[in-house]
Amino acid sequence: MYPINQFFEQIYHRQQHLLIWLQVPLNSNIYYLLVPTSVTFGVVVFIKRFFPEQQAWSRLLMVLITLTLAGRYWSWRIFASLNFSNSVNGFFSLLFLVVESYWIFRNIFQALLLLNFKDRCQDAEENALAVTSGKFTPSVDIFIPTYNEIASIIRDTVIGCQSIEYNNKKIYILDDTSRQEIKNLAQELGCEYLNRPDNKYAKAGNLNYAIGKTSGELIVVFDADFIPNKYFLNRTVGFFQDKNLGFLQTNQHFYNSDSIAYNLGLSDVLPPSTESYYSYFQLLRDGVECTGCSGSSMVLNRAALEKIGGFVTASLSEDYYTGISLSAQGYKSVYLNEKLSAGLETENMAANLSQRKRWARGTIQGFFIQENPLTIPGLKLIQRITHLEEGLLTWVGDVPRFCLFLMPLIAFFGITPIQASWAEIIYFLLPYYLVYFTSYTWTNRQTQSFLISDINTSIHCVPLMINFFKVIFNPFSEKFTVTPKGILKDRVVFHWNLAFPLIGLLIINLLVFIRSIFVIFSEHNQLQLTIILTIWSAYNIFLISCALSALLDAPRENIYWLKLQKSVNIKSVNHKNLSLLSIMSTEMSESGIKLSLDQAVANKIIDLKNQSVSIEFIEDKIEILGKVCSLETVADSTIIQIMFENINLEQQRYLIETLFCDAKQWQRRKTPEDWVIIWLLSKNAVLQIRKLATINLNS
Repeated sequence: MYPINQFFEQIYHRQQHLLIWLQVPLNSNIYYLLVPTSVTFGVVVFIKRFFPEQQAWSRLLMVLITLTLAGRYWSWRIFASLNFSNSVNGFFSLLFLVVESYWIFRNIFQALLLLNFKDRCQDAEENALAVTSGKFTPSVDIFIPTYNEIASIIRDTVIGCQSIEYNNKKIYILDDTSRQEIKNLAQELGCEYLNRPDNKYAKAGNLNYAIGKTSGELIVVFDADFIPNKYFLNRTVGFFQDKNLGFLQTNQHFYNSDSIAYNLGLSDVLPPSTESYYSYFQLLRDGVECTGCSGSSMVLNRAALEKIGGFVTASLSEDYYTGISLSAQGYKSVYLNEKLSAGLETENMAANLSQRKRWARGTIQGFFIQENPLTIPGLKLIQRITHLEEGLLTWVGDVPRFCLFLMPLIAFFGITPIQASWAEIIYFLLPYYLVYFTSYTWTNRQTQSFLISDINTSIHCVPLMINFFKVIFNPFSEKFTVTPKGILKDRVVFHWNLAFPLIGLLIINLLVFIRSIFVIFSEHNQLQLTIILTIWSAYNIFLISCALSALLDAPRENIYWLKLQKSVNIKSVNHKNLSLLSIMSTEMSESGIKLSLDQAVANKIIDLKNQSVSIEFIEDKIEILGKVCSLETVADSTIIQIMFENINLEQQRYLIETLFCDAKQWQRRKTPEDWVIIWLLSKNAVLQIRKLATINLNS
C-alpha cells in the first residue's frame, strides 16, 4: 500500500471516534437540529430589521454570532466531514477544504476587525476648527499627475482644486507627456506646470520629481479625473496638527456608474463596486492603524515622505506600499470616511479588467520587494496580518472561485469531497451559511450584496487567476498602464475574450445540472449528493449567466447627468412667444440641463426645439446661452433638454463648482438585499428578451 493511502486510511479510522461536540446529538428530531439555525437566524433578522445602522453593541453581538458559528462549522469540516475513504476522495476533500477555508478565514478575520471599528467624522469636525479659525494653516501643494488623460478632464480637476476654500495652497499639473496643450491649459487657468525629462517609474517617478521641485508642508494628490469639493482641505488638514501623522486617505467617490452595474441594468440601484472598499474595508483597516493609501484624494506629510525617500517605485501600486513604508517608520495613518472628491469610474469592461489586473499586479509585486509587509521592520503583527488578508489574499480569491465552478464536475464523476448526513448538514452547515448570507449586507454597511460580489468575481475570475500566477512567477514583467477614461462609447461591444472561458464553465455546469435532475427522478442512490449537486450547479449557472450579460457593453452618452435641483428662468433669444418662464431643473451636466415641465408649460415652448434660449440661474445670478435639443414626454410630464453654447471660463467654473464641489452633492447609495437584486435582474432579463424579440419581428 502506498504511504499516501496509509495516511488517508488512518485519518478515516480516527474520524469514527470524534469528540462529542463534533457529532450530531443522538435521537434528536428535525426540530431540535434546527435550534442553532433558528436562534441565530432570528437574532440576525431582528438586528437587521430594527437596527439597520450599526452600533457598538450590535456589531459586538454580530461578531460573537459569526465567530461562534464559523468556529463550530470549521471545526466540524476539518475533523468530521473530510472523506478519506481513498486517495482520490482524500485529495479533492482537502482541496475543497482549502478553498472553503479561504472564505471562512477572511470572514472570521474581518469580524474581529469590526471590534476596532472607527469613524473619524467627529474628529474632522474638531480639527476643522483650527483650520477655519486660522490657527493651523500649513502650506499645501496639490499635485495632479497626468500621463495621457484628455485635457477637458484635467481642466475640470484643476478648476475643482482652485475652488477649495483654503488660501495657503499651490496647484501643480504634473505632465508626464510634456504636451503643449496641457502647458497652455495651466497658463490659462493660472496654475503651475511641471514636466520631467523622462518617464522613469511612471506615476511614482512623476510625483517624486515634483516633490524635489516644491516645498509645501503637506502634499495632496488627485488623479487627473478626480474633482475635490471646496471643503476638502478644511476637513483634512487639521489632522496634521499631530506631527506624527504620515498620511490621511479620504473616501473616493465615483459619479458615473461602473460598467458592470450599467451592463446589468442596475446603475440606478447599485453603488460603484469600489464602495465596499472605501466605506467598509478602509474603516476596518483604520481601526488597526493599517489604512490603505489609495493614490488619489489623499494628504501626505512632506517631512515623513522625504524621510522614506519619497513614493515607493518598485511596485506598480506605489501608493499602497508608500503607506506601508510610512507605517513601518512609525508614522500614523488616518482614514476619513467622507466623500470629499469624485472621479470617473471605468466605462467599459475592457478598461475595468485592465485596471483590476494592474491593481492585482502591483499588490502582489509588493511581496517581492523591500517594502513587503510580511518582512519590513517596524510593523505590528496585526498590521502584517491585515496587509496579508486585504492585500495578497484579496487577489488570490479568483482561484477559489474558479475551483467552485469546477467542483460540481468533480462530484459528477463520483468523487465525494464531503461526507455528511442530512442531520450534519442541518446541524453544522445550515446555521453558518444561512447567517453568513443573511448578515453579509448588514455587516459591510450595505456597501455590497453577496450576489453582486459573487458576480463581480465571476466575471474576472479566469483572467485574474491567470494574471495572479503570471505575477507570482514573473512579478515585474509588465509596465504601468493608464486606465482609459472619458472615451466615447458609441457602439455595442461584446467581450468574447472574457466570455469564452465562462461559456466553457457554463456548459460544464449545465451538463451536471441536467444529469442531476435526471438522477433525482429516475434513481434513488446517492440522492443527498445529487440534490446538493443540483443546487450548486444551478447557482453556478445563474452566476455565469449574469456575468455573461455584463460583458455586453451598450453605448453610453459621453455626458454625465447628475441629479440637481436649481431654480432657473428660461427666456427665448429670438422667439417672441416666450418672454420668461421659471422652472426647476432635474438634472445637469457640464454640457447642458434637463427640465421637467407639466403639459401646460410644455405647450408654451413646444415650438422652441432647435431654438436658442437663455438660462438664468436665479440664486447664483449667472446666465448661460443654450439650444433646446429635445422634448420628450415621460408619464405626465415633458422633459426638455437644453445644451449649453459658447461657455466661457467663468461659466465653466460655475458649472464645475455647482456640479462637483458642493459638500452635500455626494450621498452614499445603499445596496438593496439580494432578493431585490434577483428580482431586478430577472425583470431586466425579461425586458431584454422582449426587446430582442420585437427587433427580430420588426426586421
